[in-house]
Amino acid sequence: MSYDFSLQSCDLNKLNSMTKYPSIPTYHALGDKGALLEQTVNFDGEVILTEKVDGTNSRIILLPDGNFVLGSREELLFAKGDLIGNPALGIVDALKKIADSLPQSQNGIAVTYLELYGGKITGASKQYTSQQTVGWRLFDVAVLTDIETLFAQPIKQLAAWRDRGGQVFLDEMQLTQASKEYGFALTPRIATVTSLPVTIQETHEFLKTMLPQTNVALDVGARGQAEGIVARTTSRSAMPAAVRGATIAKLRFEDYERHSKRRG
Repeated sequence: MSYDFSLQSCDLNKLNSMTKYPSIPTYHALGDKGALLEQTVNFDGEVILTEKVDGTNSRIILLPDGNFVLGSREELLFAKGDLIGNPALGIVDALKKIADSLPQSQNGIAVTYLELYGGKITGASKQYTSQQTVGWRLFDVAVLTDIETLFAQPIKQLAAWRDRGGQVFLDEMQLTQASKEYGFALTPRIATVTSLPVTIQETHEFLKTMLPQTNVALDVGARGQAEGIVARTTSRSAMPAAVRGATIAKLRFEDYERHSKRRG
């Protein structure tokens, strides 16, 4: 790599922006006050259904100079060698030692996205544990290669690039291999389908059938209610999502149950 990257001299605000996970739209569009609309995200081709775990989005950013940075969904919390880290959401305590054992990124910046759950992390933690156990699941990996160009961009431009699908994510086969190399379990794979239901009511029934309870309970006392499903196309490749037409959406029980109550 011709670009001589150094964590000590890089712009951390830009590093944070380029490695944030993009927002996932709901499968049925949200209207006023969270009401569901009949408009859906359009999927073309095979769709992988994975469990959406109710925790906190966590990042391990593996850097080409051998360092790593830990982050929450919105901010950077800790860098390799720091004596003091931001304790927010328990991310640093849970992932610091693990991050230190991961292989150095060989091709730009590699970002592993984990859902950290259980403990006291969210209000739904009791669905996964009765003993405040903490767990984590890998749900995506992005690889950023042209980092010199990225660091040359203003923050606003980086954010727009990210939101337009500029990041490159591993495809399903690559993600499975990465999970083995990193030693992380993936978010549960529920099924691969060729189409999704269209109406709100049909989708709610589909959710209940496909995911009657969580697959990631951490102990026998967990209450077991799942948050929902993430659906994504299988068409990922070594191109940005915006170029390859990849699609992703979330289907949460909460959204469909709220809609059902309003109608009833």
